[in-house]
Amino acid sequence: METKKVWFITGCSTGFGRELAKETLKQGYNVVVTARNISDVEDIVKEYPDKALALRLDVTKPEEINQAKATILERFGRIDVLVNNAGIGYFAALEESEEAEVRRMFEINFFGLANLTNAILPILRKQHSGHVVNVASIGGLMAFPGVGFYNATKFAVDGFSEALSKEVRHLGIKVTIVAPGPFRTDWAGRSARNSPVVIDDYRETAAANMDTIRGYSGSQPGDPAKAARAIITAVNAENPPLRLLLGASALRNARIKLDELKRDFDNWEELTLSADFPTDEQ
Repeated sequence: METKKVWFITGCSTGFGRELAKETLKQGYNVVVTARNISDVEDIVKEYPDKALALRLDVTKPEEINQAKATILERFGRIDVLVNNAGIGYFAALEESEEAEVRRMFEINFFGLANLTNAILPILRKQHSGHVVNVASIGGLMAFPGVGFYNATKFAVDGFSEALSKEVRHLGIKVTIVAPGPFRTDWAGRSARNSPVVIDDYRETAAANMDTIRGYSGSQPGDPAKAARAIITAVNAENPPLRLLLGASALRNARIKLDELKRDFDNWEELTLSADFPTDEQ
């Protein structure tokens, strides 16, 4: 196994990022471990002084992105795997949502991810190798009531990543979108904010789903440590997937979405085709 690859992972203070940082270091990789508060990751890196580099990184701040990039190149000289994991959640019906909170979430979940990716791409292009791993969600394939704007950020990540994969594959750069279902991270706990606005008409839809998500925080079926190992396995594959679903719930919901799409496409095929100009074949 190649042990000298350099992994650059964002959002390592908790959840997927933390477990992935620990596992990659355990497997012998060089790892850049980042968090907004560097003290949150000091315990991860202290056991691996030769392989681990802890950096402060807020992905919404271009100056911190540029500084991190320069420091990594000075220390390791390359980047092989970029993992865009940093992200937050927000709970509210769409009509209840606060614009400032929604914009903050987009800045972290989407624009921060996109800006960091674009900052690292010149390195990967020069190497003619590399792998961009963008942590989205099953909520980037299928939307749910009560987290609609969060879904919107992850749908954006999905679209960005799919387009990126088609733009860079000829350069030897690979892209994988990770779509987890519910895992025992802090996403549904203190990390996600609730809107103070409450509209009773959404009690049976948005509010009910928010209550369900909050209620199982800490007892979700997904194991973040196993997810970390799955991501490493996918990255090391000769032909890694564009989309990597994680957990039974993610697979179940993705298949429901596929069935819904097929049903609409098939049932409305005639009307769909009627929108074109006539051709010689019609």
